[in-house]
Amino acid sequence: MTDLTRSLLDAAAALLAVHGSRGLRMVDVATRAAVSRQTVYNAFGNKESLVRAVALDKTAQFLAGVQERLAADPDPLNGLHTAVAFVFEEAARDPLAHSVFSGANAEDMLPLVTTRGHEILGAAAEVFASHATTHWPHLPTDRRTLIGETTVRLVLSHLLTPSGDPAAAVVAVTRALLT
Repeated sequence: MTDLTRSLLDAAAALLAVHGSRGLRMVDVATRAAVSRQTVYNAFGNKESLVRAVALDKTAQFLAGVQERLAADPDPLNGLHTAVAFVFEEAARDPLAHSVFSGANAEDMLPLVTTRGHEILGAAAEVFASHATTHWPHLPTDRRTLIGETTVRLVLSHLLTPSGDPAAAVVAVTRALLT
C-alpha cells in the first residue's frame, strides 16, 4: 500500500467515524489528507468505493490482530479467548468501529458488516475456520466452517448488544460445537 493510499484511508476512516458514510464528503477527505479532491477520485473512483476500501482495510487490521493472537497460544481455546477479547478491545478503542457498533455516528455503515457484509464476514469466518482446521483437523470441513461462521456471528452479536463476558461466551459456544 502506498503512503498516499494509507493517508487517504486514514483520513476517510476518521471522517467516517464522525459523519458516517452519508456525511462523508470527498473534498473533506482530500483536505484532511492534504491532497486535491481529484486525487481522492483518482485513487478510489467514488465515495462508495472509498467507504468499501476503508471497511476492508479496517477488517484486515482487525483480522491480522486476531490471527496473531490465535497463533500465539498453543491452547486453541485460550487463543480463541485472547483473540476475541482483542476484537472487543479494538472495537472499543478504534473510533470508526466504536461509532459503527455503538450507533453513535456511523450507524449507516452497519450494513457493511451485516446485510451487505458477506465479504467481511466471510474473511473473518475463514480466519476462525482456519484456526479450527489447525487444531481440530479431524473435524469434518462443514463442522470447521460452522465454527468459523458461528464465532463471527456471535462476536458480531455481542458487539451490537453487549452482555456479560463476550469472549467467554464465544469460547463456550465453540466448545459446544466441538463436541
